[in-house]
Amino acid sequence: FTFFLNGFILGRNRPEGKVLEPVGVFEALKQHGKYETGQLFLHSVFGYRGIVLFPWHARLYDRDVSPAPDSTGHGSKEVKGKMHTYYQVLIDTRDCPHISQRSQTEAVTFLANHDDSRALYAIPGLDYVSHEDILPYNSTEQVPIQHELFERFLMFNPSRNPPFTARDTLRAWQEKNHPWLELSDVHRETTENIRVTVIPFYMGMREAQNSHVYWWRYCIRLENLGNEVVQLRERHWRIFSLSGTLETVRGRGVVGKEPVLSREQPAFQYSSHVSLQAPSGHMWGTFCFERTDGSHFDVRIPPFSLESNKYDKAPPTGYPLIHW
Repeated sequence: FTFFLNGFILGRNRPEGKVLEPVGVFEALKQHGKYETGQLFLHSVFGYRGIVLFPWHARLYDRDVSPAPDSTGHGSKEVKGKMHTYYQVLIDTRDCPHISQRSQTEAVTFLANHDDSRALYAIPGLDYVSHEDILPYNSTEQVPIQHELFERFLMFNPSRNPPFTARDTLRAWQEKNHPWLELSDVHRETTENIRVTVIPFYMGMREAQNSHVYWWRYCIRLENLGNEVVQLRERHWRIFSLSGTLETVRGRGVVGKEPVLSREQPAFQYSSHVSLQAPSGHMWGTFCFERTDGSHFDVRIPPFSLESNKYDKAPPTGYPLIHW
């Protein structure tokens, strides 16, 4: 975990007797434009150090924003997407053990390129970060982020600001694996001060028993925007497939956890996977939360589409493929 002192970012977890050393100095937030490749930052919600690889332009479907009136003067029911900047980033591996509000270190996951349809592979320590999550800082270190891909993707260039630039390997990796990395839609909705953000990713298709099975990963962030302490107790999903099936899934917590959201730790994030026997579908549902007085309330999960890409893809190549 990291914290701030006199404008410096300092590591709290350290061996006894060691002196705190500054690792960077904060910079002004960018109110307009985007952060460049090589920008060092502290995550404003999860507190880890990271570095920007490249930006994405995503459509943010925010159900908390009132729709504009239509021709009849009434609000349109359709939620329109607004373009928003997200970033592909590397997480500093030194901070990963201390990110308690995440169910796992975030990763890019994809299907393996062989006949075992159950195999998922991952490149760990890659995250997707919203523009407002970034607290930019600078450092005099030539290797300020510890990640196995840092020196493969970036090089120190003191004449530039930020002083880290993309290597040809990063550009080639981005171009080759763009379909697997692509972030295109973000969905957000708030119920009783609990905001749910969903980002779906298409992972590919598998042939199984003479049929096609399509896979997606979805990342969910839960944020408590109020002062009340609440705990997630149950999830209730509805999954509709273009093939005409409607599945209901109920269960305790999420990914085996029942996170508590408080003012001290207001957010929790996790990823999961879903498969359909059709190239597209929809998911929506509710999370059941419990208050400290024992009462319960439901929080809406904004409906989001599961869309397969229109072209076939080969799984990503070239960098560590770690079995998940």
